[in-house]
Amino acid sequence: MKITEALKGNSYPGRGVAIGTSSDGKKGLIVYFIMGRSVNSRNRVFVPDGEGIRTEAFDPAKLSDPSLIIYSPVRRVNGCTVVTNGDQTDTIAEHLAVFGSFESALRTRTFEPDGPNFTPRISGVLYPDGGYALSLLKSGDPEGKTVVREFFDYPEAAPGKMRLIHTYVGDGSPLPSFKGEPRDVEPDADGPDALADAVWNALNADNRVSLYAAAVDLATGKIESKIINANK
Repeated sequence: MKITEALKGNSYPGRGVAIGTSSDGKKGLIVYFIMGRSVNSRNRVFVPDGEGIRTEAFDPAKLSDPSLIIYSPVRRVNGCTVVTNGDQTDTIAEHLAVFGSFESALRTRTFEPDGPNFTPRISGVLYPDGGYALSLLKSGDPEGKTVVREFFDYPEAAPGKMRLIHTYVGDGSPLPSFKGEPRDVEPDADGPDALADAVWNALNADNRVSLYAAAVDLATGKIESKIINANK
């Protein structure tokens, strides 16, 4: 199944992370998207930040609570590319910088404190050799009293394959958290421009906010990327 097919028809998957490998096995692929229903959530754009990106308020006058919407979704450290839906990007980057691990970093974190949704923290890391890992930190009960930490390791990435996780199964009240293993999908394109366009067009037009796609050359580490923002 193409990544676009996995997302079409879902009005609100929330925020999503997909990591994998190009069809020729030479590039690591990354997709990160955010969606929003409230004015505060929709008032965002992705902007470049070194070799990564950060979120900014499109209209600073409308920013009501920056705590869960302003962060660095993508950072690079020691040849690794980290992508997450929150400030746990910084936690992971700090651990990797001192030769800690993706897993050790996330064992210090939990889901977002936004009850009754208790939005899962979704995270991924693309390693220099093309292997990658994904994680989901979610509430273990409706009251947000316990945390479940799930880790998925893909040390031998298959060419032309990606794994996709997103915060919510779909729309609802409260929003239902993602369940099960990351979805096994295929990229619609190997280049960041075409991949970004394809995934953006598959997202619900009323709720999509921003999208980032990147291709990392596994031989050189060079990264090429594209950003799409609904707010222009």
